[in-house]
Amino acid sequence: MEQLKQRILAEGVIMTNEVLKLDGILNHQVDPQLIMQIGRQFALLFASEKPTKVLTIESSGITVAFATALELKVPMVFARRKKTLTTDDDSYCERVPSFTKGIVTDIMVSKAFISKEDRILFIDDIIANGDAARGIIRIIERSGADLVGFGVVVEKTFQAGARTIRDLGVRVDSIVKISSLDNGIIAFE
Repeated sequence: MEQLKQRILAEGVIMTNEVLKLDGILNHQVDPQLIMQIGRQFALLFASEKPTKVLTIESSGITVAFATALELKVPMVFARRKKTLTTDDDSYCERVPSFTKGIVTDIMVSKAFISKEDRILFIDDIIANGDAARGIIRIIERSGADLVGFGVVVEKTFQAGARTIRDLGVRVDSIVKISSLDNGIIAFE
């Protein structure tokens, strides 16, 4: 998607050779029109898989997952990172490291919202090492649901995350692939 690439070049901030800050596009400020275009793209890519739910992790994946679910006309579910007073104790839970936060967190999905009858499309904003994605995959497997695919807005191909997910036999489709952040330059595939 050329528009997304141009926005990444204009607004992305390279923090290190491994970290790209996209706060003005995906993670803090959101462009609704761009997010809806991305959601439509994911819906087109995965419609033939007939997902019954779109699943993501709070918080940065929510807007794109919502746009995708809206286009597919299915519910969206998000994995919580923190237990609240209203969090259902009957939840699937996985402990995962966060690449950008530098901490280990629990991700939780209530058993009330995914079941063995579901065909789950997992949507996320960025994939680096893939730890959170593998945690979501374990939750889906434990629920008995079918994982029909994983859509990611930005795949950093110089990190192993998406490759490790593909090695599990999961279909991974990325809107944009970044091959390098070396020398302060964003290089696309």
